[in-house]
Amino acid sequence: MNPPENQPWRNPTDQGRSIAGALERARALGVPRLDAQLLLLAAIGRPASDRAWLISHDRDPLGADERARFEQLCQQRLAGVPMAYLTGRKEFYGLPLRVDPRVLDPRSDTETLVDWALALIPDGACSRVLDLGTGSGAIALALAQQRPQASVWASDASDAALEVAAANAQRLALRVTFRHGHWLQPLAGERFDLIVSNPPYVAAGDAHLPALKHEPVQALVSGADGLDDLRLLCAQAPAHLNPGGWLLLEHGHNQAGAVRDLLRRAGLHNVQSRRDLAGVERCSGGRLGVER
Repeated sequence: MNPPENQPWRNPTDQGRSIAGALERARALGVPRLDAQLLLLAAIGRPASDRAWLISHDRDPLGADERARFEQLCQQRLAGVPMAYLTGRKEFYGLPLRVDPRVLDPRSDTETLVDWALALIPDGACSRVLDLGTGSGAIALALAQQRPQASVWASDASDAALEVAAANAQRLALRVTFRHGHWLQPLAGERFDLIVSNPPYVAAGDAHLPALKHEPVQALVSGADGLDDLRLLCAQAPAHLNPGGWLLLEHGHNQAGAVRDLLRRAGLHNVQSRRDLAGVERCSGGRLGVER
């Protein structure tokens, strides 16, 4: 998404002084209409649900500070900064999360993992659930909201990410126990009925990485083949499962077979994968055998 060359931001007649003029200039620069509307709402301090207000007030003037802020946001969007970072908000599984560059921008594909997890947590049961590498808290908070009787835990190696997740939990009034540390390190002696994770799974030399330059690399890249963290989780997580417990992992579009092999080598049973809305095998998981 690149701005047309030699095309100044301000319209010589309107100079982007009205809502309609500002949106027209954004369109001319190449900012998609929906993005421009949401960015303008953010610039003037109105909620993202106020798109209809923009239409009914399209001739309203914008202050100089508002115009400058909107211009800055549009230029950042054209440079590839995710909308979630620019607006500070991302909806995930119906929850309005607050996000920033300290955490990965939550993807809708990850809702496939949440759907599968919820199918394994009986409604009303006091299951113990763990989200590894929680980032913004998206997965853990979705599970806590949908299964309020469950005991939901979440860990992350990043203090900064845990600050974002804890703030989301407090604002949404959802109960999650947070732990700081690398993967399972801060959870010695703890066992769970379900462990879920959306770990880094992008290969170090992946051609798509330049497009993700605004997101934290430690939340994306995992070794030469993208499987380093998935290998570690498959090897270590089963020791933290209760008998009959499940381990569910999100992974890349071409990694399902490799992850299923890792799960089987870890001694898990009922190994299988789930597809996202695009038909891609997005998550794989397995179950720890029941002790007799």
